[in-house]
Amino acid sequence: MKNHLHGLTTAILLSFIAPACAMANVTLPQIFNDHMVLQQRSEITVWGWGKPREEISVTTSWDNHTEKTVADSESNWQVKVQTPAAGGPFTITIKGYNTIELTDILIGEVWLCSGQSNMEWTPAAGVEGGEEAIRTADQPRIRLFTVNNRTASDPQIDLKGDWSVCTPETMKHFSAVGYFFARRLREEMDVPIGLINSSWGGTPVEVWMNAKVIAEDPVLAQSAAKLTPVPWGPVKPGRAYNAMIAPLIPFRIAGALWYQGEANTANGDTYAEMLNAMITSWRKEWGVDFPFLYVQIAPYEYGKPEEGVVVRDEQRQALATPNTAMVVISDIGNIKDIHPRNKIDVGTRLANWALTKAYGKAGIPVSGPLFREAKAEGKKVRIYFDYAENGLFAKGDGEVGLFELAGEDGHFVPAEATIAGTTVVVKARGIRRPTAVRFAWSNTAEPNLVNKEGLPASCFKIYLKD
Repeated sequence: MKNHLHGLTTAILLSFIAPACAMANVTLPQIFNDHMVLQQRSEITVWGWGKPREEISVTTSWDNHTEKTVADSESNWQVKVQTPAAGGPFTITIKGYNTIELTDILIGEVWLCSGQSNMEWTPAAGVEGGEEAIRTADQPRIRLFTVNNRTASDPQIDLKGDWSVCTPETMKHFSAVGYFFARRLREEMDVPIGLINSSWGGTPVEVWMNAKVIAEDPVLAQSAAKLTPVPWGPVKPGRAYNAMIAPLIPFRIAGALWYQGEANTANGDTYAEMLNAMITSWRKEWGVDFPFLYVQIAPYEYGKPEEGVVVRDEQRQALATPNTAMVVISDIGNIKDIHPRNKIDVGTRLANWALTKAYGKAGIPVSGPLFREAKAEGKKVRIYFDYAENGLFAKGDGEVGLFELAGEDGHFVPAEATIAGTTVVVKARGIRRPTAVRFAWSNTAEPNLVNKEGLPASCFKIYLKD
C-alpha cells in the first residue's frame, strides 16, 4: 500500500513538473524562423525567452561561432552576432534545455514595408502587369514576411507571421510595391532581399508610432484628437505600432519603405511634423539611423477641396527630416481610384532611391523637380528647383500649367509660367507685388512639369519673404 501511495505521489508530482519543464524551453520571437533574411555585414541581435538562469548558446554556421548567455530573472535573453557579406543558405542553432535549428537562412538586405492600403495592396488584388509579374515571380533569393493585422493597447513582445520563399503563389498575396522594390534591388545588386510587410489599409500615421511620442507633444496630441473612429481599422495612437512594429524591434533592417497619407486628410496640416516624429522615434528605438523612403500620395478626388494636396505638400516638407527620400507619383495615379494600379513604377522608383541613398549607386534618376527657392523679380517670381540640373520641360503641348500667384490681398489667380533653363518664371495679370506662389494646388492636379529624366515635379505653396 505504501509503495502504491508513493508511486501515486510521484506520478502526481511529475504531472506538475513535466508541463513546467516544457514551458521552460527556450523560445524565439516569430520573426526568427526558417527562410529568413538577416542584414549583411552587421551586428545583429538574436533574442528570446527561457527559464530564468537557463544557459543558452547561439551558434551560426557561417563562421561556426558560438555566443553564450543566461536568461534573466524575467526569462529574457539576447546575444549579439556578426553577419558576413551576402550569401547562404546558413543555419543558426539555439540550445537551452531544448534545441532549435533555424535553416535556409540567407544573408542580404532587409527592408521594412509599412503604411496603409497602397502598401498592403497585392498583385492578386489587381495591378498593371500583374499576371506577367506573378508568372515570373520564382525568386528564391527574395524572402517575404507578412505581419498579421493586430492591435494592442501596450507594446507587445511578439507577433504572428512567417517567412516564405518568394514564388508566384506567395508573391501574389504580398505587398506589390514591396515585391517590385525587391525585384529591382535583386536585379541591380544580386544579393538576397528580405521584406517585412507590416501595413494596414485605412490607417493614419498616428497608429504606427509609440503613443507616448504623441502624448508628450501638445501639437501632435491635438492633431491626433481630430481623427474619428472608422470601421476598417484603428485610429488611436500606437495601436498598430504596439502589435505590429514594437515586436520587430531590434531585428536589424537596412531601411524602411512607407506608403501612407490618404487616411490623414482630416488632419493633414500637421502631417510633416507627425511623420518626422514617427521616423525619429523608430530610429531611436531600433538604434539605427536607417534610410526612410516614402511615397507621396497620388492625386485623387477627395471629398473636401485641398485636403489631399495639403497632405502631399506636407509630405514634401517632411524631406527636412535627415536621411529621407520621397517618390512623386502624380504621373501614374488615377484621380478616380484611391488605389492606383501601377505599382511596378512605384516600387521601382523606391528602389532607385534605395540604390542611390542606401547603397551609393550613381547615375540613377531618383526624383522629379523639387521646390528649392522662390525670388521676387518685380512683378515676376523666379522659382528654383532641386533635381533640375539638366533642365526643365513641359510634357504635352509645351506650356507649363498649374502655377498660381497671389498679390497683397492673398488671393491666388492663374499665372503664366515660362521655363528658363533650370528655373520657372511666373507672372500674373493684375499682380504688381507677388506675395505667394503655388503649384499643382488641388486634389486632382496632374502637373506636366518634369525634368530631363521625365520625372514629375511635386506640388508646393510658398509665401515670399519681404
